[in-house]
Amino acid sequence: MSLSRLARLSLGVCLSATALPSMAAAEKLFLFNWTEYADPEVISAFEEEYGVEVVQNYFTSNAEMFSKLAAGGDAQYDVVVPTDYFVPRLINAGLVQPLDESLGRDHLMAAFRQPAYDPDERYSMPYLWGTTGIVYDTDVFPDLPHSWAALFDPEVNPDRPFALLGGDPQVAFGMACAYQGNGFDCVGQQPWVEAARLVSQTLQRDNFSGFVDSTAAIEQVARGVTSVAVTYSGDLDYRKADSPETYGHLEFFIPEEGSQLAVDTLVIPARAPHPALANEFIRFMQRPENAAKSANYAYYRTPSQAALDQVNADLREVSRLEPEQMENLVTTPLIEGDQLQLLQQLWNEARSR
Repeated sequence: MSLSRLARLSLGVCLSATALPSMAAAEKLFLFNWTEYADPEVISAFEEEYGVEVVQNYFTSNAEMFSKLAAGGDAQYDVVVPTDYFVPRLINAGLVQPLDESLGRDHLMAAFRQPAYDPDERYSMPYLWGTTGIVYDTDVFPDLPHSWAALFDPEVNPDRPFALLGGDPQVAFGMACAYQGNGFDCVGQQPWVEAARLVSQTLQRDNFSGFVDSTAAIEQVARGVTSVAVTYSGDLDYRKADSPETYGHLEFFIPEEGSQLAVDTLVIPARAPHPALANEFIRFMQRPENAAKSANYAYYRTPSQAALDQVNADLREVSRLEPEQMENLVTTPLIEGDQLQLLQQLWNEARSR
């Protein structure tokens, strides 16, 4: 998600305090979000209805977001947008608070109810979802295999520059595990050690250009800095629709060995300055018209059944999460404690060799 659209984010409209008497003191709502992930028109509508200003700050990875909250950001922000598998980490660290029980979930598709990352539906609300895959330059690779081999097999790409997704070792190891036949949702010492070894070997190849986030990956491929990288589905879809002359030669695929289905959620930090307003913001974002606008703007898929008839046609069908779609997609497994420490240790070793 590039920073080019940040200038278009709304500055807020202040109405009289009578618009929201119980929240008159809350003149601002502080949102910690991925870039280009909230429709400015929806944000402006919230500001006008509630008589407040929405102030957004941005992160480029879940690890960055977690570190910021753990360093005191849980008292700075009202709403944060973590990906599904980071929700338990936030809960276990005491960094989020339960949502208002009156926030309904009947609008959600069945696939997004009582998820493994928040089975009691206490701490998070699904916002948008997408997939992780590979972006590449079709002018350079007209027949690139739809496989993680595009990154990990030097025979498939012997000399063209490529990048890996930085920020989260579990996703990075998931890609390597999938390529090695252990599944994107691999967990445990043996598959992780094998994945770490492959990642380490990959980093030593002459055409490895570095770790980049999803947005930078697309921009680098578009400019010819790299030819293959990792990104998220919606990030490229948006750019191709917005500027086909710049991004039209780029394509995206989900590797045949499997990949990540990621659900981004809305949560409220433990010491949020304005928790009542934060709950109202989440309620507002779940209205069908706002959920649809959010999906149409970000080019990510909505988990809201109630919003589907208002979603653009090209997004509507792929937003229906059917069982057959899950054959090639998995949610990132939940890990904690000793397993999380082992994962981080192996990641540090892989990157230091």
